[in-house]
Amino acid sequence: MIYAESQKFIFFAVPKTGTHSVREALRPHLSSADWEQQLRYGEQLSPLPEIAAINHGHVSYRQLSSVVGPETLSRFFRFAFTRHPYDRFVSVCAFLARTDPSYKQNPTEWMKSALQRPQFCNRVLVTSQHALLSDENGALGLDFVGRYESLQIDFDAICDRLKLPKAALAHRNSSEHDSYQQLLDNELREALWDRYEQDFSSFNYSP
Repeated sequence: MIYAESQKFIFFAVPKTGTHSVREALRPHLSSADWEQQLRYGEQLSPLPEIAAINHGHVSYRQLSSVVGPETLSRFFRFAFTRHPYDRFVSVCAFLARTDPSYKQNPTEWMKSALQRPQFCNRVLVTSQHALLSDENGALGLDFVGRYESLQIDFDAICDRLKLPKAALAHRNSSEHDSYQQLLDNELREALWDRYEQDFSSFNYSP
């Protein structure tokens, strides 16, 4: 997350949607009045104790709203990026299993097995994108939702909106894996559809 009081924007970082590339491009425009929360590259925590205690950078809209209030959030341009739910899940699994030889042996079965483990399913990386970006009534709390699939184009549009100079996004923290079309069988597709149906409908992705 980036909370930029100086530029009046809040960037909500959805896991595995190019967030570290976006963070890197936005950092030069931040001032001492702004803050960022992330722990992947170094450690940067919010000055708000309740947010710092979350201890990762994927702070949800509801979590931030509960601390600063929806009225405060309404003064900011709020944005995030989403990704096709199947593709994002495969990327999450490849990232989490990057040191697990059993994943490389059979990634499809590894993913099926992971969905049976409560500890895995409760991770923020596996949380639905809609849950991270919606308010307590289930409505999206953002002004702009870009797509990982058109990351540079949508980031440029955000720069135009904020009157910031455009920058080419670098590749950061990417996961190596085959396409979801190759890795998902019908059983796994159905399980992921059940889990992420709200993401498909809210962000207009086709299964």
